[in-house]
Amino acid sequence: MQIEISKRTDGSVVLKLRRRDGTEDWQKQQGPQALFFPLHDMTHYVVETELAIRDAFYGLVASGWSMEDTTGKGRRGPLPAPALFVESVVGSLDTERASGSRWTADEFNENTARFAAQSGRPAPRRLTDDELARIRKRRAELFAAWHELPAGRTLELTFPDPD
Repeated sequence: MQIEISKRTDGSVVLKLRRRDGTEDWQKQQGPQALFFPLHDMTHYVVETELAIRDAFYGLVASGWSMEDTTGKGRRGPLPAPALFVESVVGSLDTERASGSRWTADEFNENTARFAAQSGRPAPRRLTDDELARIRKRRAELFAAWHELPAGRTLELTFPDPD
């Protein structure tokens, strides 16, 4: 699936996902959401690709889910367990980024467990130091590419198609 994150000249951001069959889904963010969501969406991409998880946000959309369905409140119903795991990892990475700190793997895993508990779910599997380091490194590379991208241009990524 092709992923396009476009930085518009009006300050908005458009995320467009083009599936192998040519169908597309997209959403536009403006104002404060245009500052938050591109980084959040890139974090999803990195977590899903680095951990080879194919049934979370991007994998679900690639297999035909709409973006709206990936909220777990759409016509497809609740999200599968791997998608909930990715949501907890991405949420914890977003929280870490907002706090301006860098957590140890133990602190990170404690936060993902707390995030899951608040939603009434069991603690997710723990990330290793190596996995967390790979995720942070790749995410930093994408964030740098995004920050350097001029308005009116698009960052393009490829997500593996479902088997």
